[in-house]
Amino acid sequence: MSLSRVENHCFLLFVCVFQAIFILILYRGGPSNVFRGFSDSPQVVDYSKPHDVYTNLSLFTRAPREDAMPYCSARSPVLVGPLTITFRMLPSERMIIKKNPFVQSGGHYRPPHCFARYKSAILVAYRNQEKYLHHLLYYIHPFLQRQQLSYTIYLIQQVGTGSFNRAKLLNVGVREAMKDEDWDCLVLHDVDLVPENDYNLYICDEYYPKHMASAMDKFQYILPYKTFFGGVSALTPDHYMKMNGFPNTYWGDGGEYDDIATRTKRTSRQQKLCSEKEVE
Repeated sequence: MSLSRVENHCFLLFVCVFQAIFILILYRGGPSNVFRGFSDSPQVVDYSKPHDVYTNLSLFTRAPREDAMPYCSARSPVLVGPLTITFRMLPSERMIIKKNPFVQSGGHYRPPHCFARYKSAILVAYRNQEKYLHHLLYYIHPFLQRQQLSYTIYLIQQVGTGSFNRAKLLNVGVREAMKDEDWDCLVLHDVDLVPENDYNLYICDEYYPKHMASAMDKFQYILPYKTFFGGVSALTPDHYMKMNGFPNTYWGDGGEYDDIATRTKRTSRQQKLCSEKEVE
């Protein structure tokens, strides 16, 4: 009698374990995905071996027929991770143009070999910072091309000697950018920041605004405070409309970052509540 109970309990346990494994396989999309998920270790990025930002871009050659081009691969084949960044040499405008032959007049680019999966507008608000601008353009063009994005870089310059109003310039930039294209993503970029890793994809999260510059060298690669949202951020046009754009009232540097962070947080909370209501 006792032996029968033990066997019955073991059988029930076996059935439960089998059902759990079966459900996991279905959830992960097949047995190979399950075991790959168990075996994969987190990717370790070696910053001691950076790569030139123009490495392997010559592999992207123009397709013979545009109507026969495939879509770009979900993961770009030329991503390398850490990039070599140096400010010892100031690149000239001629050099930047020569190094980026597929960039069209006005800062427009689309991959010559495939149809891009994402379209991003890069908005740079600045004033009297041509040195920073040249460094940014030298690095940002190949950085975006490595990610196989269709993009345009919009430079919004404030003239005069009055206080700088970054947020107002960005509002102007968004308005002009949306006249050109139905962008998937709006990337708000400080002119004095250069990305160091091409795994940092300049695309938007569908649901929430994204802070792209959470690790900067001038802050020892940690956030200066928890709600910091400055430097580089990415949001969809829908996010921008829901948060009612950016504040026009901040003159000088800094204050608009916190205001934008508050707006994005409020927008994200509203988005989450809407999603929960849809699930219900």
